[in-house]
Amino acid sequence: MASIDLQNIRKTFGKVEVVHDLSLAVRDRELLVFVGPSGCGKSTLLRMIAGLEEISSGELRIGGKAMNRVPAADRGIAMVFQSYALYPHMTVAENMGFALKMMGVGKAEMEDKVRAAARILQLEALLDRKPRQLSGGQRQRVAIGRAITRSPDVFLFDEPLSNLDADLRAQMRVEIARLHDELKTTMIYVTHDQIEAMTLADRIVILNNGRIEQEGAPLDLYQQPASRFVAGFLGQPRMNFVPVVSDGADLRLGAGGPVLVSRPLAAGKPLELGIRPDAIAIAETGIPAHIVLVERLGGSSLVHTRVEGLEPLLTIELPGTFEAATGTALKLAFDPSRAHVFDSAGHAV
Repeated sequence: MASIDLQNIRKTFGKVEVVHDLSLAVRDRELLVFVGPSGCGKSTLLRMIAGLEEISSGELRIGGKAMNRVPAADRGIAMVFQSYALYPHMTVAENMGFALKMMGVGKAEMEDKVRAAARILQLEALLDRKPRQLSGGQRQRVAIGRAITRSPDVFLFDEPLSNLDADLRAQMRVEIARLHDELKTTMIYVTHDQIEAMTLADRIVILNNGRIEQEGAPLDLYQQPASRFVAGFLGQPRMNFVPVVSDGADLRLGAGGPVLVSRPLAAGKPLELGIRPDAIAIAETGIPAHIVLVERLGGSSLVHTRVEGLEPLLTIELPGTFEAATGTALKLAFDPSRAHVFDSAGHAV
């Protein structure tokens, strides 16, 4: 049983509080992802779970057992870092078995565990190589293999793919998802990359300034963001945000301006409409705009448009076959079922 419970966790560095009264339950065998911008507290939180940072106040329990004062080595946790931290003079097999050797595990058992981990990670042909002979993705698989050999109750990943190029990151995401499916072990994964979060997680916890902004299944957060912060953080390309005025029945672009969507909300309050680029279409009737730039991405095109009276450009996602010149006039229609509205405090309404 490797559930993790954090109850009223705080972390301070001097007078600065970086994690604020945070409570969270991680289910046994769950792949949970902490995501958020740099400085939001996600790595600090992970390091407190690992025992590498002291918890200022609150309680941490793993498998129902209090862990605040348990040394890192005795928590049943293996951690994979951003840097591979491999010994350059050791072979792949020696790197993967080193922790077991330090624990006094017998040679035969150690070799069995290394071979089993190598099979899972497809490293069998590389066991005699040194780290300098490996690609970045192979080195990261060795670092993960080193964690697997310890048979931990919990895996912790601290931005393990950030040093890899885009192609390798995509490959390693598949590897980590497959690893979780095969090992069926509790995993907590930290990233600032919302694509990694969306594709890997059973559940995402979005952190903002040391607090949980929202948690839930990836698609739930994407489709039902509880705040402007979550709406803007999840999704690629980013959501458009438009200041609007409610007349009680419709949301308009300025007082007396064109109707963007119909939504019965109290009149007079400052509001902001959030709409994803693929929820805007070119229509025969709609809001007048003109094209400023077309970004061709292959399968899709991002069309950046200027709407009179709106300061930021409005981005639309269209098929890659879309053809139009800069300056072309068009009319835009919003999908009302996919429109999000936020109040002045940034909360969804």
